[in-house]
Amino acid sequence: MESAQKSPTPVGTPWGIAPFRRYLSAHLISVTGSAMAPLALAYSVIEQGGGAGSLGLVLATNTVPMILFLLAGGVFADRLSRSRLLFLGNLLAAAAQGVLAVSVATGHATTASIAACGFVSGTASSFIGPAAQGAVVQIVPAEHLQQANALLRLPSNAVKVLAPVAGGLVVAASGAAWALAGDAFTFAAAAVLLLGLRLDAPITTSTSALTDLRAGWASFWSRTWLWTYTAAGAVLVAAWLAGFQLLGPLVAASQYAGARDWGLIQAAFACGLLAGTLVCLRWKPYRLLVVAIAAGGALVLPLAAMARGLPLLLVLVAALLAGVGLDVAVVAWTTAFSQHVPQDEQGRLIAFNGIGERLAIPAGYVVTALAAHAWDGRTALLACAAMIAAATVLNLCVPAVHRVNRLTPVDRPRPTHDRREAEQT
Repeated sequence: MESAQKSPTPVGTPWGIAPFRRYLSAHLISVTGSAMAPLALAYSVIEQGGGAGSLGLVLATNTVPMILFLLAGGVFADRLSRSRLLFLGNLLAAAAQGVLAVSVATGHATTASIAACGFVSGTASSFIGPAAQGAVVQIVPAEHLQQANALLRLPSNAVKVLAPVAGGLVVAASGAAWALAGDAFTFAAAAVLLLGLRLDAPITTSTSALTDLRAGWASFWSRTWLWTYTAAGAVLVAAWLAGFQLLGPLVAASQYAGARDWGLIQAAFACGLLAGTLVCLRWKPYRLLVVAIAAGGALVLPLAAMARGLPLLLVLVAALLAGVGLDVAVVAWTTAFSQHVPQDEQGRLIAFNGIGERLAIPAGYVVTALAAHAWDGRTALLACAAMIAAATVLNLCVPAVHRVNRLTPVDRPRPTHDRREAEQT
């Protein structure tokens, strides 16, 4: 089978690397099914008589494992074969979605059983995520990492525009069970493709997972640019989700034409994500981390536009620009992380980053909901926009951020276990 460790001939683009084509194909298949899953999951709860409380429980049980097990996923990704972890993770997700589809189809689904399947799926995701981050670095040469990251984002963003519509048609025509079965099939198909991707396990001299975890935390904390980016991200992500997902529909209902206009705003944002990916296929900025932080600040635009009650057309433009900014930020950040963190530490450090950015989300929802009772929705939305702006500006004031720039092949850091070199990057 293909081995990503060997690259006998130079290639002009990531598409010329056979293991990357296999990995990209598996990713495309998997995200296509996953994009339809949230709608199918919601209607599976509704079909068995559940309401908002039941759906909230199901969504929570899908998210909690990402916090509980992400660190374990990061440790395993730095000790075991990442391709094998990706295979097993997709296989576990396929099994969970398959069981859920059967239970819904046979009428035996309950809130508890749906939540249990969601917990298993969330657990699988907590191992897939860190392994995926490190796998790309093993497959693709450093000079092609940004293009590879953009190519991986391209199908994800495309299906965000198309898959929900397809999922709605499937659910409307055949019921939620068929959409869930389709998701299970895509996970299984991705697992089969990943089985042929043979990546060697990272080289480690550690004797225990706990030692790896401690070393990972020391490495994470020694990189000022990384923990400050994570801290700023915690504020930004919580404010964005609370503002866009929680307050956005409420403000759209009171200031615009409700669900119709809110759907247009979401569609504009999704189109922006897709456009941002296309930008990243061509543009290769030198100041990777500065670009990632500044571009992420574009999320202020739709929140501020709705808070100020601007006409719908201007809100749509703001949402489009926010989508472009977010995708540029994600690709630039992923490239910077891939180039400035040694391969044998990427699983653990991306796990610390992921947990850090997620921890504030529940608190953000609660605080925003309370603020919406004390203030009107537009004022609370403006507060969320101000938090994003403040986090962006403060993060840009960190000197270490300005030293995390694009590396050429000759600049690429050597694999090392010497933690004293960490801050030099």
